[in-house]
Amino acid sequence: MFISPHYYYPWDHDWKFAGTIEKAMHDVGMYDRPDPLDLTGFEGSGADFLDQYKPYIHDGETVVANPHKVYGPENNDLLLQLRKRGIDSVYLCGMSANLCTEAHLREMLEQGFEVTVIKDATAAAMLPDLGDGYAAALTNFKFLANTYFEFRRDLARALIVGLEILVAADIVLTVVVDRTLEASFVLGVRYW
Repeated sequence: MFISPHYYYPWDHDWKFAGTIEKAMHDVGMYDRPDPLDLTGFEGSGADFLDQYKPYIHDGETVVANPHKVYGPENNDLLLQLRKRGIDSVYLCGMSANLCTEAHLREMLEQGFEVTVIKDATAAAMLPDLGDGYAAALTNFKFLANTYFEFRRDLARALIVGLEILVAADIVLTVVVDRTLEASFVLGVRYW
């Protein structure tokens, strides 16, 4: 697993201009850290990872790239980390679907990665004056991503198909008089 975190340091608040959501994130101190080497106040802050994901992130195998600043991975080392490991196909998910996740998708596609977006592992803000970021992202994911799917739905479908095959195999073996693979195959083909 590779993570492209989003952190802001005190000097990032001195920017002369910012987009609507950037301003909102700066105003509430979202993703703020004192500096790259100081973890004071990090635990449990908006910049920290959620507790339920920490065992997976701190597993000794997950790569946490340098932080990105605005939306995409152009200014961090995520793509370098992937390329140096020979990875050219990624599954992408994230909490800000129409901003960071989509920006990562676009840059990865431009850099030649095959990108699959996992719909039910993304989220986005819905704001009265700005609209539904999630709906906007889903439209673009369908247009842009190499593959786009719902993990839970597709996993459920695969499990159901697997169960149907097991049930069909059990029925075929129950009906077959001669319990050989050849007899089972002939019966299965005959009734297919």
